[in-house]
Amino acid sequence: MSDGSSVAKSLRDRFGGTTEERLGKALSELLENPLLTGAIGRAFDAREKASQAQEAAMGALNIPSAADIERLTRRLRSVSHRLEGIEDGVHQLNRAFSPTGVEARLSAIEEQLQTLSGRIDDLAKPQPAAGRASAKKGSAPAKRKKAAGG
Repeated sequence: MSDGSSVAKSLRDRFGGTTEERLGKALSELLENPLLTGAIGRAFDAREKASQAQEAAMGALNIPSAADIERLTRRLRSVSHRLEGIEDGVHQLNRAFSPTGVEARLSAIEEQLQTLSGRIDDLAKPQPAAGRASAKKGSAPAKRKKAAGG
């Protein structure tokens, strides 16, 4: 049986190797054939023309093409991203102008205003003891000058 299997294996190797070589050679000859390459080129041209005719017919019927749908999808994504940015901005404004935040700021400002107006009132009040003492101090040197003969 080993003779039979070795003969089958050698035949397989011999025909297998030559078959691959033969197939590769045949394909390369086909691809180099100008008649075949011309036919393939014409088939691709016909496919392109058919695609253009299909788009024109769909456009006449107001049916969007795949390219139209792709452009619309890109535009919709762009608008969606812009809308998300606007939403984020609105949320930031809502946080900044929330009633508790604004009220807290106003309360702090009111407290500061009351403190400042109290200080201004204190400064604007005439100070009787300090005012008289400064008046007396001003008049004492004048008396001394007169006494000194000046």
